[in-house]
This record gives sequence, structure tokens and C-alpha cells, in this order.
Amino acid sequence: MLKSLSSRLFGGSCFLCRGAARELLCAACLADLPRLPAAQCPRCALASPLGALCGRCLARPPHFDGTVAALAYAFPADALVHALKFRGELALAPLLASLLRERLAPLRDIDCVVPVPLAARRLRERGYNQAVEIARPVASALRAPLELALCERSRDTATQTELPWSERAKNVRGAFRATRPLGGASIAVVDDVMTTGSTLDELAATLKQAGAARVVNWVVARTAPAS
Repeated sequence: MLKSLSSRLFGGSCFLCRGAARELLCAACLADLPRLPAAQCPRCALASPLGALCGRCLARPPHFDGTVAALAYAFPADALVHALKFRGELALAPLLASLLRERLAPLRDIDCVVPVPLAARRLRERGYNQAVEIARPVASALRAPLELALCERSRDTATQTELPWSERAKNVRGAFRATRPLGGASIAVVDDVMTTGSTLDELAATLKQAGAARVVNWVVARTAPAS
């Protein structure tokens, strides 16, 4: 699938370096992707010695129960995410999904996959939800139900990237609504990038208020904390 997309859309050239490639990325660019180390906090996916819970999650546990991230949000991973999110390069979604799936092999004990919903206005402007495009092939590969209407934005919010980190939790407070009771379900929430985790934390809180027993995040890229 990725080979045929590369051939049709990029003429057999690597999306990043434009060198010859039989897939979307050449072997060198694929190897250059900033994959995260194994020693991560299992709750938030930030670096943590021996993979133990980090101090932040111990001091202030988030509403979500775990996070799996494939890449660090650094070049060239950030270029791929940006191209999908803002330039409509939808052929990159299966590639990013495959990188995420590499981390999910032992994690299949979920009842459904839920992409982070976009506000209606932003969805109209963009024409697609990048989280949905990533979630489709992930859910398909794991043979898990993809739920596109289980949760929705109850109000529009300012774009998180335009706000200081300290204001992001307040910006998304009360921004989501579950559309039905969840009756003890285990849910995987898919997004492209996790930065402060405020959006994912608010969404997890909403899902648990609706009855979910467990909520985990599956994200393509993780941003390092501000220094």
C-alpha cells in the first residue's frame, strides 16, 4: 500500500530528501526518524529511568492510564506531522500509523479506538481530521472498532499551539462530550502529537465520566517538556 502511494504521489522519490525511494521514505530518512527510547514513563511517555512512573505523574496523576508514543517531536518527524496536519499530505497517514503500530504489538486489550475530535469549524476548514486518518489504519491492523462519533467537541477552542503551555489545560476544560454511556470500556485515544497532554487528559476525564474504565493514549509523536 505504501509503495503504491509513494509511486503515484511522489514519483518514486523520498518525501523528505527527494532521493530515490521505493516507499514514502528512503531507508536513510526512515532510519533518521527520532524514535523514542524504551525507558519511558508508562503513564505519559516522557523519558524516565528504568521505565518507572515519572515524578510528574506520581505527584499529579493524569486521568489517562497510559501513553504509547512512537517518535520524538523533532526533525524530521515534525516535518511529516506538519505536512499531514496542515498541508493535506494524507498519504503520510498510513506511514505514521505504521510507525505507531510498531509500538502497539502487545497492547491489544482495548474495546475501541477513538481519534481526538476536531471542532466542527476546524474540520470544515481543513476538510479532514488528521487523528482520524492515523487511527483508521491502526484500528484496522489491530481489528479494533474505530469509533468516530463516540466523543465530540462540545465547544470550539483556541488552537493549543498558539497558547503558552501554562494556559492549555484551561483552554480545553469542558471541551468534549461523550455521546453515550461507556459501561466499563477500555479505550485507546489516537492523536498526532502529545505536548503538555492537556487535551488528552481532558478527553480521558470526559470518557471516564461517561463510564470508561481505562483510557490510554496512542500518539505518533511526543514533545519534550519545556525547559
